[in-house]
Amino acid sequence: MDHALLLEWTLKSLILLLVLLGGFAYLTLYERKALARIQVRIGPNRAGPWGILQPVADGIKLIFKEEFTPASADKLLFFLAPLITVVPALVIAAVVPWGPPVEIFGRRVTLQVADLNVGVLYVMAIASISVYGIVLAGWASNNKYAMLGGMRSSAQMISYELALGLAFVTAILLADSMQLSEIVAAQRNVWFVVLQPVGAAIFLIATLAEVNRAPFDMPEAEQELTAGYHTEYSGMKFALFFMAEYDKMIVVSALAASLFFGGYWGPGVERFPWLGLVYMAIKVIILLFGMIWVRATLPRIRYDRLMSLGWKVLFPLALAVAFITALGILLEQLWLVPLLSLLSAFLTSLLVTRALWRKVYA
Repeated sequence: MDHALLLEWTLKSLILLLVLLGGFAYLTLYERKALARIQVRIGPNRAGPWGILQPVADGIKLIFKEEFTPASADKLLFFLAPLITVVPALVIAAVVPWGPPVEIFGRRVTLQVADLNVGVLYVMAIASISVYGIVLAGWASNNKYAMLGGMRSSAQMISYELALGLAFVTAILLADSMQLSEIVAAQRNVWFVVLQPVGAAIFLIATLAEVNRAPFDMPEAEQELTAGYHTEYSGMKFALFFMAEYDKMIVVSALAASLFFGGYWGPGVERFPWLGLVYMAIKVIILLFGMIWVRATLPRIRYDRLMSLGWKVLFPLALAVAFITALGILLEQLWLVPLLSLLSAFLTSLLVTRALWRKVYA
């Protein structure tokens, strides 16, 4: 047994967990500051210089906050549901290539915990598990509002996972691989968002729905369901649901960067590999700001329109994008179409305009 390899895996796993936990805490501050700036107000500025200790204050408050468990709740499932929700959000990050291989103490180290040759399948499989925690939270609470929120979340995730899976297929076809490190390597010269911008847009929209972010936050709609599936949760159990949502935001942003925005590639990475971490962090921060900007800008979509968008627009559009991408690659190999982007972008733009107009806003 290679003890050095075991130590490498252990250290990378611990560093990744610490980064995600710290990222969760300060992503809440980033969101509150960004929302305040967009809405022309101050935002958190009391706890520490410029409010940088606000996440620490929030964490201490949640740790000491009294937890309540409904008398008629299923105690075991009520306790397990937050764990089932948060663990997949952390585990998915294991296959994300955060940077190129680097040299440490004469040893070549990859900046990802596991470089699986079926990394995309791993991501899809693990991402599907988190819905069980949300549904169990609603059912175990023995509360009608929580149960409705859990059912809404399961329906929403099933609806948008189809389009999300087909968006993955687009990147797989362009890279000719299911290995995330090879998908990133294939974007060394041109990002996939340039070749297939509509596929990237579908991926970004579907991930918003997957993580229950506005305007797709129907599972926790305050006007109708109080707080949805976590209505009965408080203290650290609520914090775990909160952590799952924000860690999933970080992970899906990293996946979007890896699949469509070149991953860790940027000027000077070949000469200075550690720069890859910086480029990846910048791309993730920009994509996170996009999620925050959408929340600040768009109102919550009506539930019937949310389902219509998933089934009548995104799913058939994603099918069309996957088909056009495969056809474009085939024609390009036959030297009939030198530029895949021209064909795919033009046709899919026509499709999305027509579909959105007739199916959602008609």
